Amino acid sequence: MDGSVTREPTFRESVDLMFNRAAALMELTPGLEDKIRVCNSTYTVRFGVKLRGKIHTFTGYRSVHSEHMEPVKGGIRYAMGVNQDEVEALAALMTYKCALVETPFGGSKGGLCIDPREYDEDELERITRRFTYELAKRDLIHPSQNVPAPDMGTGEREMAWIADQYARMNTTDINSRACVTGKPPHAGGIQGRVEATGRGVQYALREFFRHPDGVRDAGLSGTLEGKRIVVQGLGNVGYHAAKFLLEEDGARIVGIIERDGALVDDEGLDVEAVSHWIRNHGGVSGYSSSGYVEDGPSVLEKDCDILVPAALEGVINLTNVDRIKAPLIIEAANGPVTAGADEILCKRGTVIIPDMYANAGGVTVSYFEWVKNLSHIRFGRMQRRQEEARHMLIVQELERLSRSLGDEWTLTSDFKDKYLRGADELELVRSGLDDTMRTAYQAMYDVWRARDDVMDLRTAAYIVAIDRVAASYKAKGL
Repeated sequence: MDGSVTREPTFRESVDLMFNRAAALMELTPGLEDKIRVCNSTYTVRFGVKLRGKIHTFTGYRSVHSEHMEPVKGGIRYAMGVNQDEVEALAALMTYKCALVETPFGGSKGGLCIDPREYDEDELERITRRFTYELAKRDLIHPSQNVPAPDMGTGEREMAWIADQYARMNTTDINSRACVTGKPPHAGGIQGRVEATGRGVQYALREFFRHPDGVRDAGLSGTLEGKRIVVQGLGNVGYHAAKFLLEEDGARIVGIIERDGALVDDEGLDVEAVSHWIRNHGGVSGYSSSGYVEDGPSVLEKDCDILVPAALEGVINLTNVDRIKAPLIIEAANGPVTAGADEILCKRGTVIIPDMYANAGGVTVSYFEWVKNLSHIRFGRMQRRQEEARHMLIVQELERLSRSLGDEWTLTSDFKDKYLRGADELELVRSGLDDTMRTAYQAMYDVWRARDDVMDLRTAAYIVAIDRVAASYKAKGL
């Protein structure tokens, strides 16, 4: 490794470096590059909540990176490592992510410096409602201006609290449910949102394997069937990605890394069983003595076909990059590969499916939920039975032909049930997500293959995203 490298770039610096790498290959008008790169604004809030007999002060952030389209969109995370630089870097990634997958949002992000495991449910609700109040009164939560979503440490429960608090503050806003996405289905959410980011990782890998040139570049062949996969982080994203890749695509999950160690089994791990153990015990320790590895991060270096970092930023960095063996890495988390490690891996020939594309399933389905909330009708309600009626006409005609031809021609036993059933909301959401991931990958792939100066998918993704953001600003007269 180059001895001149003195330190690892921060997450914020990594995002800027990767942006600069792509912008250098583009012909942007003077000043526009800076306008796209810089974060528009960051609001810091410090508020007190009385808990356990005394006032606790919390620090939170909401950053707006780009308002080339509104509302701006981005999750709210609860973690002790939350800080302004991290939130601004994540907001920038949201801008580029939304542009890449063509959801009509600018980029934003929020965070609260808190360990949610230290508080009970009632305390977390009071904290969340107060945080919501501080943001909403400044329009940093608003259906047409700023729409949060779940992130690390938050989920459906917190989003429901946020939606309810906003509605209490805006009693005449008929679109109040659209102020946040990732809500439970019974509280204005949408089917398929919880699985969306992990499902998007699956769809991204499926699309990658539909393009033989890219597969060959990674030194792989065939399909996802039988591919050895290591997943770092079996939270919401990692769990759903691993589950779907195992159950629907026939991949083998040969390693699962958690905060207290890792599990390894070359024959393949039972994702459901491991997930159940983690939920009941808080980690993987004790699940299986034979396959347990105390030094969890070392399993990132395991020989495998696909590495799926699905938890934290910067887990693949200058300290371990030389030992990473996976020929294909898909970034299910935000920023799991630092800029320095990314450069080394790309020069080595490792193919990286970048975060701004790979984990865009969440914001894509959040877009569907936002549209559902604004239209005030669930997907499929108007057309499902009409589709079934039209299909019935074809089935009846086929059955008539079958009767006239006798044993020479018959319908497959389950054809009628499958064909007649109209698509429900979950099927429509998955269809829309699949289409989005295919279209976005094709846009990246075309740039990657068409230009000799674009050596990797990340640079291609940034070029596509920056170009679309630039077009939006130009349409505004900038």
